[in-house]
Amino acid sequence: VMICFMVLLAIYASKTKFGKQFGGALLVIFFTAVIANFKLIPSASNSINLYNGIFIYIAPISIFYLLLSVNLNSIRNAGLPMICLFVLGSFATALGILLSWVIVRPDNLLGEDAKIIAGMLTGTYTGGSVNFNAIALEYDFQKRGILYAGTIAVDNVVTTIWIIATLVFPLILSSIWKTKSEFKFKTKQVFKTSLQDMDLLSLAWLVFLGITSFFISEVLAEYFPKIPSILILSSLGIILAQMKFVSNLKGSHDLGMYLVYLFLAVIGAYCELSAVYNLKEIGITLLFFSGLAVLFHGGLIILLGGLLYRDWEMIAIVSQANIGGGASAIAVAEKFGRKDLI
Repeated sequence: VMICFMVLLAIYASKTKFGKQFGGALLVIFFTAVIANFKLIPSASNSINLYNGIFIYIAPISIFYLLLSVNLNSIRNAGLPMICLFVLGSFATALGILLSWVIVRPDNLLGEDAKIIAGMLTGTYTGGSVNFNAIALEYDFQKRGILYAGTIAVDNVVTTIWIIATLVFPLILSSIWKTKSEFKFKTKQVFKTSLQDMDLLSLAWLVFLGITSFFISEVLAEYFPKIPSILILSSLGIILAQMKFVSNLKGSHDLGMYLVYLFLAVIGAYCELSAVYNLKEIGITLLFFSGLAVLFHGGLIILLGGLLYRDWEMIAIVSQANIGGGASAIAVAEKFGRKDLI
């Protein structure tokens, strides 16, 4: 109930004169983080099945719904620059982790656990929490209890800060280092939206397509384990979007954004400052270690992205895809009105 209320509150707040400056994505994270830190709802250290369900089911399906409005021209136009930037961002993350290791030396405090945590953070900052948990499971790190929960809390604190940073730095840099206009794609030609209200038939079809496509992607991922299910689900969304019947369904974009907001609300709930504090020296070390790595990632992708493309909004979206994953990257794209890059 509280998660849904925070989403509702953020949507209303984002329509106010003051709230427009921040956008619904940032506000829903902030509102939920506040009530989570006041212990009004569960947070990272006492997570509930609902949160896991939102990560496992809601976040991927939200991306699927948003992709139902995308024309393949957008992939052709935006694909190469975004892929290049994503690879550069991943490289910057890996290099940032190595440099942060040399500076912070977390192994002095954490021993062998530091190496596993470094791998988990490298994974999560090159594409999201699926990588984080995959590496944790490989080394049975989830059995480390408080240290595992604390690492999740630190990761979410840093991710939340970086969402704020990616919403702000394009506004600052565009006035200092002018954007190259040739990388601003023509949104109307590549992104199809319906201004009509959703009807019951469209809703029924969207729910059916979302659940069915998610099921198919999970089954195919079992047969082809080297292909992530989210990649299969995204591909299904792109393919279906090219069908006239599917692209004419009303409300897929709004439904997708609502589900994204639910995902971001959980990100806010996981931003648990007390968990970092309770770890004391370990928590501070992890915060410096991960924060410094992300800061290096940001500096390098801004520098290289500025030299190559200088589309600050695109750079921010790609960086968020690295650090926060697909759903939070979509929220940043929405904030900037860059539907061509979703």
